[in-house]
Amino acid sequence: MTTTQKMTSLFFLICVFSFVGGCNYFQSKNQAKRIDESVVTQTEKNKLELLGTIERKFENPDAHYELGKLYQADGLWMQAEYEYNTALSFDPAHRNAQAAIVKLLLDTGDETKSGIYADIYMNQVSSSARESLRLALGFQDVNLDEYALECYRQALHLAPNSAKINRQIGYYYLSKNDKVRAQDYLSRSFQLNPNQPEVAGELGRLGVEIKIPRKTVRNVGKLDKIVEQSDEAAAKP
Repeated sequence: MTTTQKMTSLFFLICVFSFVGGCNYFQSKNQAKRIDESVVTQTEKNKLELLGTIERKFENPDAHYELGKLYQADGLWMQAEYEYNTALSFDPAHRNAQAAIVKLLLDTGDETKSGIYADIYMNQVSSSARESLRLALGFQDVNLDEYALECYRQALHLAPNSAKINRQIGYYYLSKNDKVRAQDYLSRSFQLNPNQPEVAGELGRLGVEIKIPRKTVRNVGKLDKIVEQSDEAAAKP
């Protein structure tokens, strides 16, 4: 075999191996892609959905807040903080985002800054029972019980005859398995507004005999309007 023939044969073999290798490469790549798609977690899907929502409307504070929560759960602190701050830039009164930032700073070891932010946010709502309750719910959601209780007490101080505030504090204690305090606040809530079958049910489960009070505090409906919006976010245990 001449040198030219040998070179031609070698070139032919190289082409064959290159073709086969290329096919294997694309086959492996496609297979890997299918595998990656199959193991995408629900969290990643949620992230993609939120990113899509933000792409359609960037000035969506709730979407940024929810995305921040997912980043924080994954330990992506900087991304989470960016999303929370973006949420607050569009809605400075986004109490859940405020509570989340306090929790984030605490988780990253900056206790001093976390405490300063908590004080700032609680001072912002110090004259509003409704906003104090909203911030309390935000703190409760991130398991910052000390701040949650302080906000609940602040709300109750501003509107002591609010059935809704008393009810939510009762639910808070019920979630902590403190049945004595839960009973106190739920009973007070029911006394202020007997038209609460869910509260009556909780009291019944606590062993309280339900009696419709002869008198209720006047203007309780008006008082409850100040916390009506936050009541929609209240979650029973």
